[in-house]
Amino acid sequence: MKREYPDSPLVGVGAIIIERGRVVLVKRGHAPLAGEWSIPGGALEVGETLREAVVREVLEETGIAVEPSDLLGVYDRVLRDKEGRTIYHYVLIDFLCRRLDGEPRASGDAEEARWFTKQEVGQLPLPPDTQDVIRKGFEKTAGNRP
Repeated sequence: MKREYPDSPLVGVGAIIIERGRVVLVKRGHAPLAGEWSIPGGALEVGETLREAVVREVLEETGIAVEPSDLLGVYDRVLRDKEGRTIYHYVLIDFLCRRLDGEPRASGDAEEARWFTKQEVGQLPLPPDTQDVIRKGFEKTAGNRP
């Protein structure tokens, strides 16, 4: 699957894991967004359901076992080069997930993984759609979880 200058859009999944007023984020180790904080996730593989993909990606990147629940949003991520050609084109499907086991530890293509408070997230230079889906996750879990 060609990720840079793809022939067609790629499907990606993301996990919003919220617990005790905190969300798990990972620092990306590879393009796109290398060195930037993001939600755990990655590309859907052939034969995999969206929910299976989010479980696999979170475990690979953070060591956390999760159970996906609500669909929080579907987003476009299109990055273009100086000539206007599409370098990356993802359709991102993000789920609210409940942590079953594990603590954040970076692995796979993540350089770092850790919990962030809502206030800390607000200080990060995240894309607007990432801020939006994290906000939706906090709203959905407000008063519902310990």
